[in-house]
Amino acid sequence: MRKFKRQNLPLLENLEVIDTSDDGAGVAKHNEMVVFIRGAVPGDVVDAQLTMKKKNFAEGKVTAIKIASPKRIEPVCIHFGTCGGCKWQNLAYSEQLLFKQKKVFDSFTRIAKVEIPEINSILGSYEEYYYRNKLEFTFSNKRWLKKEEMDEPAEGRMMDALGFHIPGMFDKILDINHCYLQSDPSNAIRNAVREYTLKNKFPFFDLRVQNGLMRNLIVRTSITGELMVIVVFYQNDEVEINSLMTHLKELFPQITSLQFIVNGKKNDTISDQEVILFSGRDFIYEEMEGLKFKVSAKSFYQTNSKQAYELYKIACDFADLKGDEVVYDLYTGTGTIANFIAKQCAKVVGVEYIEIAIADAKENSKINNINNTVFYAGDMKDVLTVDFIEVNGKPDVIITDPPRAGMHTDVVNAILNSGAKKIVYVSCNPATQARDLALMDSLYKVEKIQPVDMFPQTHHVENVVLLSKRMDN
Repeated sequence: MRKFKRQNLPLLENLEVIDTSDDGAGVAKHNEMVVFIRGAVPGDVVDAQLTMKKKNFAEGKVTAIKIASPKRIEPVCIHFGTCGGCKWQNLAYSEQLLFKQKKVFDSFTRIAKVEIPEINSILGSYEEYYYRNKLEFTFSNKRWLKKEEMDEPAEGRMMDALGFHIPGMFDKILDINHCYLQSDPSNAIRNAVREYTLKNKFPFFDLRVQNGLMRNLIVRTSITGELMVIVVFYQNDEVEINSLMTHLKELFPQITSLQFIVNGKKNDTISDQEVILFSGRDFIYEEMEGLKFKVSAKSFYQTNSKQAYELYKIACDFADLKGDEVVYDLYTGTGTIANFIAKQCAKVVGVEYIEIAIADAKENSKINNINNTVFYAGDMKDVLTVDFIEVNGKPDVIITDPPRAGMHTDVVNAILNSGAKKIVYVSCNPATQARDLALMDSLYKVEKIQPVDMFPQTHHVENVVLLSKRMDN
């Protein structure tokens, strides 16, 4: 068999980093070529080893910082640069916010190309670290090795790991000691599970061969102080499962919900798996402005609880409800926004394609004694028909919070045909949001734009837009 040699790519010296890319890499120029550099921040002058080169752009990684940017700070995490979770820990938080604001502006001016008002200053997160209420860790018998470990003898090397996937390496796991994304006792629980399973020689999952016992660990926390732990096993070994779960129950009596799953599929998704309650109750409560939200193992809830409250307050403020409106809440999830605004309008109609989420939405209305919400499960483009609107009433306001891919064109058309006076568009991807706004520009004008930072230390940004129906339509 003929072997192809990897292209020898050059080391580029003294590159001045002038911007950041949509995925958080530094951006520099070399002659007429754009170079995306991992590990660089704007203002740096660096040497970069190219890892990929095309005609008009290249990708590389920092090999030396010749001049450090004044925007650069020391990362707090020892795993920074290897773990792909917090790519901007080396960039001062005030600068992160500026670049996120710029990302929204660039998306709207380059993609939407519609008339926009001045963008409100981005709302920063209350917490720069320990802000996530949910983390999922992976077990693997193929631990990511540091460069110095590669030079050591392989014999006797411990290869089990519990942590996060290495970017671009589907079966390599970085063993995490301390993660700055989730507050205590998240780290203590993960480290205790690792210690117990290694001590008792429980086999860690081998993704390639598809065997082993330990597969995933999910930890959920809440503002109310409640705690959910879900251990995912690959094999149904009752003795070992009971042993670990009993150990966790005794070691962490503060766990509100202790559950496990036996997932023998090839992928890690648990949406189609049975969740077995080991101790406590099968859900925890989140709380927001006096409302309680039931969060079960498969529930979606915004992962930054405190910022979710701020995000929903902005959406509610943009909607400016007077009390007599019919509001459609599209992509309602577990009905968080729908229940949050219900007391300020006549009726809320929530639509979501995940049936179990709709069950949670109905339950959340029941828990909070909210009687003016109705929820439907189904594909948005199939649900939003003329007959549906006739049954539920013409919407005065539409709130839409789609996934990163944005809205299907059929959904956009259904919104355009609905006659709603106002649309509040909440998005986790300004690029697809801008694309959708361009499709709605003939009937709706952009009135307000408010970026919100839900994910510090990353390039991601949430954005809320208010659209009003044009007077001539």
